[in-house]
Amino acid sequence: MTQVHKTLDITPERAFDLFYESKTCERLHDPQDYLYLMGDLYIVDELILELQGR
Repeated sequence: MTQVHKTLDITPERAFDLFYESKTCERLHDPQDYLYLMGDLYIVDELILELQGR
C-alpha cells in the first residue's frame, strides 16, 4: 500500500483502510478472479481506478 499512500498523498493507515474496504480487496481474495496473480503495481492501479469511480 506504499504506492497508494504516495499516489493519493494520504497516510499509510488511511491507505490500508481504503484497501481493506474496497472491491479490489474482495477481488484479491476471490480465487475465481485471478487478481492475486497480478503484480503489486497492477493491483494498486486497480484500486486507484476503483476509487476514481471507474
